[in-house]
Amino acid sequence: MRDCEFSDNKVLRSWHNNADEWIRAIDRAAIPSRKLITDRAIVEAILAHNPTSVLDIGCGEGWLARRLSAEGIDVWGIDGTADLICEAQRRGQERQHFCTLSYEELEPQAFESKFDLIVCNFSLIGEGSTNAVFRNACSLLNPQGYLLVQTLHPLLSCGDENYQDGWRPGSWEGIEGDFQEAAPWYFRTVSSWVHLFIEHGLELTTLREPINPTSGKPASLILAGQFRLQP
Repeated sequence: MRDCEFSDNKVLRSWHNNADEWIRAIDRAAIPSRKLITDRAIVEAILAHNPTSVLDIGCGEGWLARRLSAEGIDVWGIDGTADLICEAQRRGQERQHFCTLSYEELEPQAFESKFDLIVCNFSLIGEGSTNAVFRNACSLLNPQGYLLVQTLHPLLSCGDENYQDGWRPGSWEGIEGDFQEAAPWYFRTVSSWVHLFIEHGLELTTLREPINPTSGKPASLILAGQFRLQP
C-alpha cells in the first residue's frame, strides 16, 4: 500500500515546496552530519579520482560545484527543482554550468561533452529516477570514468522497518527550519545498491562508510563504479 502512496513526482513536488528553506538551511550549516563528515567525505572521494570534468546530478543550490571548481574542475550541475538551479546560477562562478533537468531527461545530447566523473550526493531519492541515472550513466561518462554515489547508510536508515527495498516516508528531523511536508524516499539495501552498479555495466571499485566520530557509527555509504569499455 505504501508504494502506492509515494512516488517520484511527490519527491519533486516536495523539493519544489521546500527549495527556499533548504537554501537557508545550507547557508547556516543546519545539518550537523554534513558539516562534520559527509561534505568532506564526498569531496575527498571525488578528488581521489583526479577528474577534470564532473556532472553533479541533483546539485541543489550548487555548493559542491563551487567547491570542485575551486580545484580547477569543470562542473555541470543539474537538478529537477528550478528554484535551486536559479540559486546555483546566481552564485555560479567560472567552470560552472547549471541547468534544470529531470533525471529522466539525462542523455549525452544535453551536454557539450562527456564527463570523467558523475556524482550523486544524497540525491538519488526516488525509484524510477534513480534507475534512470544508472541506465544513462555509461553514455555520459568518458571511458574509465566513474559514477560516485553518497547515500544514507542502509543499515542505520532502515530503522525498525524490514530490511528490504521500498518507499519510506521522509522527515526533516534534526534540521531546524520552517519546512513543509518532507519528500518520501525509496530505501535500498546495500546489496541493491551494489546490484545497480553491476546491472548497468559499472565495475564497483570502492565502498566506503564514513564514520561519525561522535557515535562511532557510519554516517553514510559511498560507492564508486567505473565504466570500462569491453575488449
